[in-house]
Amino acid sequence: MKIGNIQFGDRPLFLAPMEDVTDIGFRRLCKRYGAAMVYTEFVSAEALVRSVKSTMNKLTISDDERPVGIQIYGRDADSMAEAARIVEQAGPDLIDLNFGCPVKKVAGKGAGAGMLRDIPLMLKITRAVVDAVKVPVTVKTRLGWDAQNLIITDLAEQLQDCGIQALTIHGRTRAQMYTGRADWTLIGEVKRNPRISIPIIGNGDITTPEEARQAFERYGVDAVMVGRATFGHPWIFKEMRDLLDGREPDTRLDLDMKIDILEEQLRINVERIDEYRGILHTRRHLAATPIFKGIPNFRQTRIAMLRAETVDGLTAIIEECRARLKSPEAYAPATPADGTQPFTPQPDTTEP
Repeated sequence: MKIGNIQFGDRPLFLAPMEDVTDIGFRRLCKRYGAAMVYTEFVSAEALVRSVKSTMNKLTISDDERPVGIQIYGRDADSMAEAARIVEQAGPDLIDLNFGCPVKKVAGKGAGAGMLRDIPLMLKITRAVVDAVKVPVTVKTRLGWDAQNLIITDLAEQLQDCGIQALTIHGRTRAQMYTGRADWTLIGEVKRNPRISIPIIGNGDITTPEEARQAFERYGVDAVMVGRATFGHPWIFKEMRDLLDGREPDTRLDLDMKIDILEEQLRINVERIDEYRGILHTRRHLAATPIFKGIPNFRQTRIAMLRAETVDGLTAIIEECRARLKSPEAYAPATPADGTQPFTPQPDTTEP
């Protein structure tokens, strides 16, 4: 598979762009463990045009995470084209247009998935950006605004005609937000359309290596994009890659190594920003990571993680979790003298 001149090999795995998640430290870890393509957090075109410092900082990329895409969103063709020219100066391998973000503060103002209610404007913006830059331009969008407006099959052809070089489809409508199950049938239909010549990237509910393999085999997509399943789990790409390539699971990727990776992520973020904001960028991953799910009564520990304000304090909580996982008998309640069985808290399975 290739986008423009970027070669990805067979059945590549992409890290989805996610606000407050895909910072440079997390992207580099995902790249290390097998992500073929990573994306920045999405960037407001209007803020770029106004040179807002916090937004400009999101354009920072490094050579060791390439290929890397920068994703922009907006609702005005001129500002999107100008933003794309600004982004191009940062040196990404491609620019992605966000026509899929469902949150109210974006879609409700006509940007992101809001574009699904104004297809002529979406196409106008796409053509303007394609004409404005020399790097490949791609699009990420959804099946449609709601179940009564599943327009992706026709929309894919229209976007291709605008000159984009790849299309990512999230298998939900905007109305669904992130609820229900992603519907991949329309993604597969787009891919099978003989008039579609650009790569089609599937996205939505890919949480295990088996699901990634099924997405390739059942729907024929050129690449699979992984989003929320990467929270606290950057090595998921290694697990998926091993299965796709027919390798046995890597035995080196044990509990200690996974916890070490999470602690490394904490150090990277603190060194990159500062202690307070570095912790903010990391603790959601720690609270969501699947490796702590087996700890009895984890809810209180997760709350403590989310309230931690110092690296030492947060590291101490992580190390306690390591100890509890490696020696559960040391934390098991003792049998009372009367011989009755003590209450054993069940693992907390609440989603983060």
